[in-house]
Amino acid sequence: MRSKILGKEFFEKDTIQAARSLLGDVLVHDSPQGRTSGIIVETEAYLSQGDPACHAAKGKTKRNAVMFGPPGRAYVYLIYGSYYCFNAVTNQEDVGEAVLIRALEPLEGLDLMEKRRGLGQKITNLTSGPGKLCDAMGISKEQNGLSLQKYPLFITEGVEIESSSIGVSGRIGINQAQDKPWRFFIIGNIFLSRRGV
Repeated sequence: MRSKILGKEFFEKDTIQAARSLLGDVLVHDSPQGRTSGIIVETEAYLSQGDPACHAAKGKTKRNAVMFGPPGRAYVYLIYGSYYCFNAVTNQEDVGEAVLIRALEPLEGLDLMEKRRGLGQKITNLTSGPGKLCDAMGISKEQNGLSLQKYPLFITEGVEIESSSIGVSGRIGINQAQDKPWRFFIIGNIFLSRRGV
């Protein structure tokens, strides 16, 4: 798949708008082992103001410094000591906001994804969660801070998703501000991290 890579201007928009707009676009990682890609089917917005679940809520630290850098960068962090989460930094520099990519519909490199995740995985289980998709795509702390406008890690234009096909809910997998309606997903997609929510 050869599509136009999203430019920095795409990520400079309002974070909630960016989270909706990323649905249908394609995350691509060209690693030494090969290319993997998937359609973004689920996202969550994290805002710097009034959002205690956002890593930048209490200001800039060594861990979240990338969130305060230029928009259109990868923010990758470790949770539970073993799972990575991939985010796209959004809004303006020094604001500290990002969109978490929660789930993908696999496109390219399925064999490589299965190998990374463990043989015998159902295709619907390869990238149906932020930790799973990072494992499958070979994304780790090494990609933290990379520009998403060039190889090896980038997001391209994909398919346009009609507003009527976009679901909205509270965010999941967090302990604070779960009520914020900032989770966006493609309704009925079988690759979501959690269906029926």
